[in-house]
Amino acid sequence: MSERVTTTRSATASPAEKRRRRSLVTTYLTPKRSIPGRTIVILGILGFVVIIAIWTLIALLTYNPDYTHDYEQLVPRPDTVAVAWADMVLHLGFLGDVGWSTFRIVAGFALAAVVAVPLGLLMGSFEIVRAFFQPPINAIRYMPASAFIPLLILLQGLGENEKLTIIWIGVFFQLVLMVMDIAHRVPEEMLNVAYTLGASRWTVFRKVFLPATFPEVVDALRITMGWAWTYLIVAELVAAQAGIGNFILVAQRFFRADRIIAAIITIGILGMITDSLFAFYHRWAFPYVEKVHA
Repeated sequence: MSERVTTTRSATASPAEKRRRRSLVTTYLTPKRSIPGRTIVILGILGFVVIIAIWTLIALLTYNPDYTHDYEQLVPRPDTVAVAWADMVLHLGFLGDVGWSTFRIVAGFALAAVVAVPLGLLMGSFEIVRAFFQPPINAIRYMPASAFIPLLILLQGLGENEKLTIIWIGVFFQLVLMVMDIAHRVPEEMLNVAYTLGASRWTVFRKVFLPATFPEVVDALRITMGWAWTYLIVAELVAAQAGIGNFILVAQRFFRADRIIAAIITIGILGMITDSLFAFYHRWAFPYVEKVHA
């Protein structure tokens, strides 16, 4: 009798279970389908947990008992790096290096954006401007920014101008073409409707064209900010008296892998902060634009 009841319950529950599984597949494995916010947070945290677990495993597998200190290991453990980071902040003036790097990033990136965004909008709007600027910019953007460092040292010395120029070169040529493409994709029909309603060219530019481009321009700025950090560290590794790149170089000379990893993680944290600021501004300024969760 009990076996019959069990079989009946199993048969009854089977369709419901299948529906639940289909619902899960529909929710989580459908392209462009949103998933619950709580799931996004859990998966984001889980991603970091997996990385730390893999890091710890590699540290254990490469552990050498002959070393006197944990920081001498080729791959120090996460807790060793955390201790090194605290020591860097408390005793080695690391926050000063972070401040210098942040200043250079903000200044160099702002100088590039101030020129690249207006020029990109003009190139995307007027064929005559695009025809003049696009060929040389296309050519220069393939030249590595780091290749200009020896020349800039000769021309500008080892001061701040050289580092800001490296960031400018690394960001400007990529950003201007991204903005140009954004402006070029604005539907012409949208502008024609405004003209048909009697709007002037300036009104169409200010009220229609700019609002249509600004959300994607902010995204382009957000992406290129990440590139700016890369070029900054390259410049600081070559010639700098302060900054995260210089700190990494000094740590390398003393075989302090723990400090190198701590500095690299700091760059990642700073990058996440700047990325979050851009994402917050995007949500605040353009609430009508649908975006992938940041």
